[in-house]
Amino acid sequence: MRNRFLSVAVATVAVGALALAGCGSDDSSGDSGGGTAAKKVGVILPDAATSPRWEANDRPLLKAAFDGAGITANIQNADGDKAKFGTLCDSMITEGVSVLLIVNLDPDSGSACLKKAQAAGIKTIDYDRLTPGGGASYYVSFDNVQVGKLMGEGLTKCLTDAGKTKANIVQINGDPTDNNASLFKQGYVEALKPKVDSGDYKIVGDQTGKWDATVAGTAFEQLYTQNGGKVDGIISANDTMAQGIIARLTANGLNGKVPITGQDASKEGLQAILSGNQCMTVYKAIKVEADTASKLAIALINGETPGSDLVNGSVKDTVLNTDVPSALATPKAIYKDSVKDVIADGFWKASDICTGQYAALCTSAGVQ
Repeated sequence: MRNRFLSVAVATVAVGALALAGCGSDDSSGDSGGGTAAKKVGVILPDAATSPRWEANDRPLLKAAFDGAGITANIQNADGDKAKFGTLCDSMITEGVSVLLIVNLDPDSGSACLKKAQAAGIKTIDYDRLTPGGGASYYVSFDNVQVGKLMGEGLTKCLTDAGKTKANIVQINGDPTDNNASLFKQGYVEALKPKVDSGDYKIVGDQTGKWDATVAGTAFEQLYTQNGGKVDGIISANDTMAQGIIARLTANGLNGKVPITGQDASKEGLQAILSGNQCMTVYKAIKVEADTASKLAIALINGETPGSDLVNGSVKDTVLNTDVPSALATPKAIYKDSVKDVIADGFWKASDICTGQYAALCTSAGVQ
């Protein structure tokens, strides 16, 4: 959020709060402010485009947890709009939440929000992605370097299984404004390093796809052309971007022939794995992440100090040079033979994945 929001008049914030009350608020008590502040949490989700998880998984999981604890939860989505993110932040501070949980859109707007909340005496939680420079009270996510390592190891496995000992690799990274993107990249660069150092693998492209399928597809096609079509493997930093890249591979008759990674275990990603168009994804059990975040927020609202059962480590804020107390869950690599594990865990139902042409593929992969 830009600094101009720091001087927004009280009347303007009040008008914004009234406007937001009609914009799909998930305030479980219907209270638009002035309720029981000691039992209120504000949640700002980032968008509904970069990943389906935010609305399909995180919102209902968080809402159910807070409702079950008798906590008033105002859950909003910034729709990828930094100005809206800032207005939501101001509104939640004004209405008196005692804990604010955010998924930032970028470090600057996220940091501005966190600092204003903390100045108002509100405990803050960075959810899923850390906000460098924000100084959040706590951070809840996955071991995102490990997510990247699983992608790097996964690509190596898929290339080996295909009989490729030498390979030209293209890396399509996440949005550079997202701290997670740098952690994912750190992980897969580390995982591929032995093969790169030995000369077996060569990185022939390294671009951002900005978490966008179209941007990622265009970036890949440009790198594919620059390398005269000599691309043997692709690191895609999430499933959404992988779909854009797969579309370009398909246009060149190469779908299923050039291994590509992903992460998020999205519906489309799992279906692409079943069809052989994507070699692997990384499953992050969002229900574990959401459960941990809600328990942490509830403990803070109740004036408790979270114990080691919730906070199991720390992550470095490289801007402030401080360690942020963190709750980090463990990710899992998913291949065709383990798609069934994601279904068994309840992240998706078989009926979500096994539609149309994928029904027979699900049967052969043991998905029920």
